[in-house]
Amino acid sequence: MLKRNLWKLVLCLAILAWSVTQLVPIKDEPFVSYARTHATAKPADFAKLLDEATARVKGLQAASEFVALKQIGKERKLDLSQYFPAIRLEDSLRNVEKRNDILLTEILRRSKGHLQLGLDLKGGVAFTLEAKDEPGKVVDAYQRKEKLQKAIEIIGTRINGFGVAEPIIRPIGDNRIEIQLPGISTKDNPDVVDQVKAPARLDFRIVHPFLSPGPGVETPAGYEIKTLDYEGRKGESGSEEVFVKRIPEMTGEMISNSHARPDMYGKPEVILEFTKPGKARFAEVTRVIAEGGRSGRLGRLAIVLDGKLYSAPTVREEINSDSAQITGSFSDREAINLANVLNNPLDIALDVKEQYEVGPTLAADAIVSAKNAFIISTVLTIGFMLVFYTIGGGVAAIGMAVNVLITLGVMASIGATLTMPGIAGIVLTLAMSVDSNILIFERMREELKLGKSLSSALEAGFDKAWSAILDSNVTTLLVALIMIWLGTGPVKGFGVTLAIGIFTTMFAAVVVSKLILEFLIHPGTIKSLKMFSVLQNTSIDFLKYTKAAVIGTVVILLVGIGAVVYKGKEIYGIDFAGGDMVTLNFAKKLEISELRNAATKAGIKEINFSYQQPLGMEREILKITTPFDLGRDSVQKIQQALPEAKFDIAGATRIGASVGEEIQWNALKSVLAALVAILIYVAFRFEMGYGVGAVVATVHDLILTVGLFVLFDRQFNASMVASILLIAGYSINDTIVVFDRIREELKLNPTGTLKDIINRALNLTLSRTIITGGTTLLTAVTLILTTSGDVNDIAFTLLIGVLTGTFSSLFIATPVFFWWHKGDRKHVEAHHDVAPKYEWQGTSKASE
Repeated sequence: MLKRNLWKLVLCLAILAWSVTQLVPIKDEPFVSYARTHATAKPADFAKLLDEATARVKGLQAASEFVALKQIGKERKLDLSQYFPAIRLEDSLRNVEKRNDILLTEILRRSKGHLQLGLDLKGGVAFTLEAKDEPGKVVDAYQRKEKLQKAIEIIGTRINGFGVAEPIIRPIGDNRIEIQLPGISTKDNPDVVDQVKAPARLDFRIVHPFLSPGPGVETPAGYEIKTLDYEGRKGESGSEEVFVKRIPEMTGEMISNSHARPDMYGKPEVILEFTKPGKARFAEVTRVIAEGGRSGRLGRLAIVLDGKLYSAPTVREEINSDSAQITGSFSDREAINLANVLNNPLDIALDVKEQYEVGPTLAADAIVSAKNAFIISTVLTIGFMLVFYTIGGGVAAIGMAVNVLITLGVMASIGATLTMPGIAGIVLTLAMSVDSNILIFERMREELKLGKSLSSALEAGFDKAWSAILDSNVTTLLVALIMIWLGTGPVKGFGVTLAIGIFTTMFAAVVVSKLILEFLIHPGTIKSLKMFSVLQNTSIDFLKYTKAAVIGTVVILLVGIGAVVYKGKEIYGIDFAGGDMVTLNFAKKLEISELRNAATKAGIKEINFSYQQPLGMEREILKITTPFDLGRDSVQKIQQALPEAKFDIAGATRIGASVGEEIQWNALKSVLAALVAILIYVAFRFEMGYGVGAVVATVHDLILTVGLFVLFDRQFNASMVASILLIAGYSINDTIVVFDRIREELKLNPTGTLKDIINRALNLTLSRTIITGGTTLLTAVTLILTTSGDVNDIAFTLLIGVLTGTFSSLFIATPVFFWWHKGDRKHVEAHHDVAPKYEWQGTSKASE
């Protein structure tokens, strides 16, 4: 037994150990204390440097100890890596300043908890950028709005390239952009703002072939002096001045893509891929330079980015290539950032107007209540499983714990940011993940009824449940992959989390749970596996009630759609529609929970609070966001409710949507592409009729969920984009399980009509449907009763989704499949290989 399963045991332990290593450390450690304890060489000397860095911060000479250490290293040309022999740097990198930059960034990274928290849980950094108009150029309001929206899209792409998850990027007024980055501090990352707002104008300019700047040398007409910094072979740094043409020969518009890579010596370089016109133009420019160099003076072509000369390579011959490279004295991180900026060039200049630290947007008590709700809902789910499956439920609980651990470990390893809605999504997905265990246990129950031993029932249960588990998870994985491919922002983030959850769920159920059961059952440790029965041996004619069910759901659909049309733009919250942002000064700081309670009592439905601290200032300010034209009125009501705070309005402006049109369109495209993928996969694995039934049921569930959500007077916000997509995954999962049983029954029952087969399949899976829905409902109801805000909306959406998904599996998906084949099983068999299989079986004389 142990020998046969040894590889599974080793695999499970290895994956669990890896997950733990990815999560440790769980919490952030202050940069100073981490650096002090990990300086293993000459610790006393480094401690003196840290004390000096701290003194600089106190004396306002540096924003943080991180920046102060950089300053000290640069001033004294001191290589700080000598104090950290455990952190290996490239031997070829000898420039002290760059070595220190890479070293300190790595120390900062290691001091952080591996699983970073989002703005709602931890806060971060925020800054406001203002678009500058070119002197003498008149820009109308429409052009300014278009340019600002384009800048928002580009900045979003750049931030994704930096690895920052779940940022908030939204327009303020008609010429400003607010950016909030979770888990980031400008004190420790002083370059982040510059990297985000860099215009990235790329020019290819000719270097003067024989003149160089020097005493008595005048600048030629049409040229300007540029300085090229370089690093020698021995790590020494230097600079060279050259005359470069003011007017470029070609610009970055002729670049289709760029990426960073190491060159043949391991030093970073940036590869530029040309467009078709760019390739032709580059060949023409290099040919002219090469021809001019035949006189004995080799020409050079300079690469200038935002006015800075990065490199000026020699041109010996015409270069008719699809790509070129930028080489220079920069680190790996600089090369990656440069490539990212080149891929997403801004065509407007942006000035920094404000920088401030942002506190958590969720109140401390809200975080605690949500945490308690998650614990309660998980305990209820485990209790539910224990009631129905006793020992099997305990095994499922262990599988759930393994699932959570591996999911968090993978998220930490890829640098995902954990937000409160993300935590809710994990818990809710976890509640649904018990479906795999329920499928297996229900199959085992059927095998035990046939008189099989517990050991045989275990193997048969897993074998027969496997196809349903595989198909339901693969279809959901298709949805997740399309979200990752087409989605941006919360859509893409949700897709990544969903994809991780699918793999961990299958591993926990098919490998971990089965391994534990095999160790319990095969040696005879347990003789029986008691399971509580619910809705067993039912014979409900579901197709008989289809007409009434369809009429009822159509009525609800029409009412929901009517509510959406009637309310119009009112269904959108601040994240989608924008609103007012009011800045307040205060005499007494109150907890966000107190502010929310006061707003609720005053009848204010939608309002967000966040404390922020402008950099360089000790006082905090309070920012309030409300729907349009309600900002000052809401503030007045809160002032009356909380006079002790002495709120004073410091400023007010209008903000745009943080969920822009691009994210909305990408979400819609993701849903449509997912439906097409589901249709193709189900038609391939099953048959076209099944695919049509699955798609119709999923569309029904999505529309019904949206309609009911609006009907209950709730508004759409950023987290709702992901939760609606979650419903699509849940719906298809439920439908596939039913279809898998119909396909099986068509093979096993050669004489039954299609109607009988469908009804039998629905009755056989009814117990599993009710138990799976019950576990998910427990979680959803618990969260609804104990949380508020985004988490409450997600839970409410899931509650509706569970009900609609269960309903559509019984009364939408299967009837559509039935009607598609005109109620004739021969029509199904003609389009798919589901003909019954016959096998020889021996009989005893007593039965003859």
